[in-house]
Amino acid sequence: MAESTGDTSTVEIPEGKEPRGSAPSQRRRSPLRRAATRLGKGTLAVLGAYYVLCLMLLVVYRFIEPPVTGVQLERRFEAWIDRRDYRETKAYVPYSRLPVQVSHAVVAAEDGRFWSHWGYDFAEMREASAEVLEGDLPRGASTIPQQLMKNLFGCTCRNPVRKIYDLALTLPAELILGKERILELYLNNVEWGPGIFGIEAAARHHYGSGARSLSRNEAAGLAALLPNPLRRTPGNTSEYRAEILRRMDRRGW
Repeated sequence: MAESTGDTSTVEIPEGKEPRGSAPSQRRRSPLRRAATRLGKGTLAVLGAYYVLCLMLLVVYRFIEPPVTGVQLERRFEAWIDRRDYRETKAYVPYSRLPVQVSHAVVAAEDGRFWSHWGYDFAEMREASAEVLEGDLPRGASTIPQQLMKNLFGCTCRNPVRKIYDLALTLPAELILGKERILELYLNNVEWGPGIFGIEAAARHHYGSGARSLSRNEAAGLAALLPNPLRRTPGNTSEYRAEILRRMDRRGW
């Protein structure tokens, strides 16, 4: 009976080479994968930095008016791309100098629970979702704070990243700005027609008078333009204006 010597031989693997059958996790990443990882990290860093910048600007806008907004820059860029003339008209009016019917009309039209929610109208979201499930066309359920974030820092494009920013900035806006300041910034910065920004410019463009002279009916007429200010005018929105006036009546406004 032969005895086993007990000796085992070892094979040295040259440096820089891997044995066959090694696990994929031990192999080097491909250049494409490394590039994708770097790109992803860079994108997250840029998005995070922009979010922090937006928070800082919210603090600034608590005290001063925005010199320019994201939507205003978008309109200027569109005009430049199309090589067409573009004239922008805007004027700022403090909230305390605006007639109460202006804020009443806009809240009735755009965000009926504005004064009671914290930037998210979950009841409106549920109603909009139920309508979609019943077969109706989807409609927006954005609150005034969310729309303000879109106008200040975003664009009118339908982009999921932009929507995430709107939602993520809404609660900080509520805490930093407060309700009256949010409404003041909204009224003075949203679009009311081609190149028309702010309630003062809107009143002069559509009715030939300043915002302080707007009647209840005229305020409702301007509020009716907000869903599509580039196509709507007081002349083609009489039905929606009447609906806004009915909503104001129900609230005792």
